[in-house]
Order: sequence, then C-alpha cells, then structure tokens
Amino acid sequence: MTIDGIGPIDHISKVNKTDKTSKPVRNEKSDSISLSSEARNKAELLAATENMKNVDDVRMDRVEEVKKKLQDPNYINSRVIESVADKIIDLFGV
Repeated sequence: MTIDGIGPIDHISKVNKTDKTSKPVRNEKSDSISLSSEARNKAELLAATENMKNVDDVRMDRVEEVKKKLQDPNYINSRVIESVADKIIDLFGV
C-alpha cells in the first residue's frame, strides 16, 4: 500500500527557508531626561555650596583697605560710628 500526496518528503527544507533579511528599523528619537523643579533647585544649591567651599574666607585686599583707613586719625568719627552701629543693629534684627 502506498500513500501519495500527503506533503513533501523533505519537511525540514520548507521550514528552514526564510524570506529576504531586512535591515533593522532604527528609531530616530534620541534619549532624553527631564528633571523636576525640586531636583533643579537642589542641584543649584549643591553647586553654590561647592563654589563657596572654594572661596577664601578672608579677603586680604579688604583687610588691607580697612587697616589703612584705621591708621588715619580722622577716619573714626561720629558718622562712621553711627553707620557701623546701624549695620550691627540690622544684622541682629534689633
């Protein structure tokens, strides 16, 4: 007994046949990130803090300027004393 017409004898050859290969589709969009306003504020604060760490605590040019002014006997007068007192009061919020 013979059975004809069921299918090809070589089943694997049909399964392994592939269509032409195609190039992968590239997405032209680039990656991006977005930061919240809170994150931006914290980054600015961190940058300002780092900048302040690198600044000298004492500005020697101002120290020299004040020393020269104090050597002049006419510098300290009532106007200067009142100005300094006002600045101290404002600083302490009195």
